[in-house]
Amino acid sequence: MTKDNIKPTNLTIVTAAHRPELEQIQTDMAGISWPEFMLHDPVSRYFTELFEYLPQYQYAITHNESGEVLAVGNCVPIHFADALDELPDTGWDWAIEKGIKDFEANRAHNCLCALQIMIPPDSRGRGLSSHMVLAMMEIARQNRLDTLIAPVRPNRKAEFPETPMEEYVRRLDDDGLPFDPWMRVHARLGAQVIKVCEQSMTIPGTVGEWESWTGRRFKKSGRYVIPGALVPIEVICEDDSGRYIEPNVWMAHSNLLEGRQTG
Repeated sequence: MTKDNIKPTNLTIVTAAHRPELEQIQTDMAGISWPEFMLHDPVSRYFTELFEYLPQYQYAITHNESGEVLAVGNCVPIHFADALDELPDTGWDWAIEKGIKDFEANRAHNCLCALQIMIPPDSRGRGLSSHMVLAMMEIARQNRLDTLIAPVRPNRKAEFPETPMEEYVRRLDDDGLPFDPWMRVHARLGAQVIKVCEQSMTIPGTVGEWESWTGRRFKKSGRYVIPGALVPIEVICEDDSGRYIEPNVWMAHSNLLEGRQTG
């Protein structure tokens, strides 16, 4: 297939409720979509439960003609009764753990939270990012959830690791939209920036683990810029520890059910 944008009529949304093999496809895709260190957030252990408990929220877009899985996504329904500006600073880590605990406690969910969208390198540049967000919004509607929240990982922030996230999110393009491509995708589809979540992901490890994950040597304590990281990591050799605390940006798509019969 060419790199031309794919027409929506050539795409189908499938979920793990009907395609359980998506769990393995997602695992394989993560290995080529994320920097190695991103696969070691301790909270990611809940992904097994996501597919076990909530398969209808784990999805992919496939090409109608070839059947190829072009991109995969994960989201989780949660119960959140506070104002959106009260969303927690712990972003992604909070969302996945809360979604599983809300399910186990049988709490009624009232909004959907995005966890990730993965588009492999050979499928990028074809307009799939918008289709994947639209698919997530449709999953929210199908489950009668009026709001989609997302701890967005700005995908060009890694080019500016020393720039504070608060400053980065204020950068706009010539059209007045967010400078960052992923934030811009959400904004074009109607999302509003809520706030920065400074501790969205926390990834700890030993110095040896960080050397293995990054291919770098850390001979002394300090802050290190590493490829793919949005901010520097902190290494403390005396404690044999390294820690990466990633900021993300809360964005929200509201009123998804407006004008629809909710039954």
